[in-house]
Amino acid sequence: MTLLEECPSESFREACIPVLETKRLALRAPRLEDAKMVAALVNDRRIAENVARIPHPYKKSDAESFITGANKPGGEAVFLITLRDETIIGACGLTKQDGVVAGPAPELGYWLGVEHWGKGYATEALHAVIDYAFTDLGHPALTAAARVTNPLSRRVLEKCGFQWTGVGLCRIRAINSSAPVDRFRLERGIWSALKTWGRMKKVS
Repeated sequence: MTLLEECPSESFREACIPVLETKRLALRAPRLEDAKMVAALVNDRRIAENVARIPHPYKKSDAESFITGANKPGGEAVFLITLRDETIIGACGLTKQDGVVAGPAPELGYWLGVEHWGKGYATEALHAVIDYAFTDLGHPALTAAARVTNPLSRRVLEKCGFQWTGVGLCRIRAINSSAPVDRFRLERGIWSALKTWGRMKKVS
């Protein structure tokens, strides 16, 4: 049983999602009072065209729907990415294509506000979520995808240990069409080996 499945009702959604802390970031469950800031950040076509389910334009009501649908029992695990001063800079999470995280290989997804691109925040946040997925949720593998026209996102996934598995099509809501994406997979064993290698490298 996962932490998500243990939650008895929607009122406990935030309590079911831990706060994940990194050197520069804190990842936490979204709250309704975050809707205005989330909408302001994500209402940018450069973000929407690279994320499957984000509409464009993106309104406060869209953010409210996103937040109220997040972290339900048996559903996806969703985090807002914040700086240590609590400034919201993006979101990330684990989901299945059908919206259920119970399967053997959930999909890792993320977005960042444009002004926060190129600072290493995405890689830092995803490392935390990957550790959570393998350590706390016990998933055997994770999947991810990046549009073939988005090499920066591909690079983030590669830095997190994901391996390319092929090209496929993904429906992109903002463009009302499907687009080619690079697909990736990270096995638990590879993640564990990379963590061990990283600790050995620090010691040496």
